[in-house]
Amino acid sequence: MDQTVVICDNKTVDPASQSDLLEAAGADIEILDEKTEAAVTEAVDGAHALIVDAATPVTAASLTGTDTLRVVGRAGIGVDNVDVDAAAAAGVTVVNVPDYCLDEVSTHALSLLLACVRGVPRYDREIAAGTWDWKTGRPLHRMAGRTLGLVGFGRIARRFASKLRDFRVDVVAADPNVPATTMHDYGVERVSFDDLLARSHFVSVHVPLYEATRGLFSTAAFERMREDAVLVNTSRGPVVDEDALVAALDAGELAKAGLDVRATEPPGPEDPLAGRDDVVCTPHVGWYSEESRADLSRSVASDVAAVLQGDDPANPVDPETPWV
Repeated sequence: MDQTVVICDNKTVDPASQSDLLEAAGADIEILDEKTEAAVTEAVDGAHALIVDAATPVTAASLTGTDTLRVVGRAGIGVDNVDVDAAAAAGVTVVNVPDYCLDEVSTHALSLLLACVRGVPRYDREIAAGTWDWKTGRPLHRMAGRTLGLVGFGRIARRFASKLRDFRVDVVAADPNVPATTMHDYGVERVSFDDLLARSHFVSVHVPLYEATRGLFSTAAFERMREDAVLVNTSRGPVVDEDALVAALDAGELAKAGLDVRATEPPGPEDPLAGRDDVVCTPHVGWYSEESRADLSRSVASDVAAVLQGDDPANPVDPETPWV
């Protein structure tokens, strides 16, 4: 019997590899372009599977509006756009792809950090404007001997920590779900969040978005940070209160920020963080390489096909465990 798979993933989808895997499982593919709750609810009525990206909401209303849906495939790591509890209650399996872009995101976090530390974007803008002067980026400071704090110590943060070894920085991490022994294996010291903020010259964010982490970087958090600190966020935009970030930068309570993710994506035309010499922004591209894109498409399609065929998926999402 043919089964219908609705794909609402026009950013990361690789049609050829996904089609081969899904059609082998007896699936017909339908493409949904509109990323709204109403459109998703209508599209999954009668469908057996749904594949979505980060911008597509999968709500309780969508999940309870169908009696045919068996699996939701999240084409990516984070599942904050999927009501995982409602899916479990409805008997719908949720799968994600937890390891497809570990190298890309950890490299991107390092790239944003280095761009901030070495003043690269400002120098580039000054040269484009006709100014060739090393002094325009002052003051810059040596990385070696300073402290870098990792907020969250999941797969990406661990890969990032490994890449930092040759930079001769002291690495600390705050993560209530990871024991000190695991961090020690990576040469990382386990500290509290408050201690991390107070000690770190560089802070890189690697936490999932859920109620406890929304707005984690608030006015109070910025007040506890060093005035010469650099903040890098490649996790989820709403982890950082952007109004508080702007205020902290304006007040000199924070030196610089490198942001790949934003509270609203894309941000509006009056974005107060755009065009600043103390902020580097990229368009939620940390996950991307041609290789990761292909891996992502194959992995999510493979797990969706497994569920449709009555097999166990490789990467089911546990509603009790936040993604890392």
